[in-house]
Amino acid sequence: MSPITSPSLARGRHEISIEGTRQVFHVAGTGPVCLVHSGGPGIAWEYLRTPALEEHLTMVYLEPIGTGSSGRLDDRRDYRIDTYARFVHGVVEHLGVSAVFLLGHSHGGFVVQRYALDHPDRVAGAILYSTSPVTGEEFWADAMANISRFPQRLPQRPAAREIPDAFQRALAARDDEAYTSSLREILPAYFADYWAHKQDLEPMRAALNAWIDPMHGEELVPFDVRDELGSLEIPALIISGVHDFFGGTRWARVAHESITGSRLAVLENSGHMGHLEQPQEFARAIVEFVRAQGTTIS
Repeated sequence: MSPITSPSLARGRHEISIEGTRQVFHVAGTGPVCLVHSGGPGIAWEYLRTPALEEHLTMVYLEPIGTGSSGRLDDRRDYRIDTYARFVHGVVEHLGVSAVFLLGHSHGGFVVQRYALDHPDRVAGAILYSTSPVTGEEFWADAMANISRFPQRLPQRPAAREIPDAFQRALAARDDEAYTSSLREILPAYFADYWAHKQDLEPMRAALNAWIDPMHGEELVPFDVRDELGSLEIPALIISGVHDFFGGTRWARVAHESITGSRLAVLENSGHMGHLEQPQEFARAIVEFVRAQGTTIS
């Protein structure tokens, strides 16, 4: 594939306006375009940067609205899935590429599903990573049960005993500082065994930042696209870690069974953060998926 020379895809930081709100994104790497939406909602994008994919793809990392140097919405109730999807569309339109690959992690996976359903003609392939086609009571009951069992899963790690109480403090956070602090505190729950990689992961944990307002847009409307996914006719890759406290691979398998022809990649030694726990396997699954669509990459 010939190099992409569009100014909109020049490496580095970019800033545009969508619906009168500043949208910042960062471009790195070379190859077919893959737009990346991080999780949270409200978590800074940097944790999801994946150099191994930048060797094969032009990675476009969004700073979701409400985070980092992107703009803020006047009413925090407007931080909804459909709002984020509209901002994704604004970026896709700005890039001037006929179709892009989309990679959504966790909450970002909700956004990618919504966007793919609304604009399938602009999606070369959807990569749904550590996410679900549904939230709501059963989803959260599953997550809370796994958090309660977390110390028993890692009895050799004394610090694991602190996670359930810390998670409750995270749910009670009411400002950016408290939200950021609590996320750093509970971060080990997002890994199969954080302490096995602590030396490598501590810098990311210390740099993690989050903003509370985006958390208030999802309170009244649970996400559920299970009935819609059967009509999705774009290529889809679903990546899930066995030890993800958001249900392990349960919800990933629901999405896989709902999307005709989708691929499922299970990371046996990962939790919610497979790109950090099994980076080679994570990148390989995505590169193979992109190549399977007939796309030439290095």
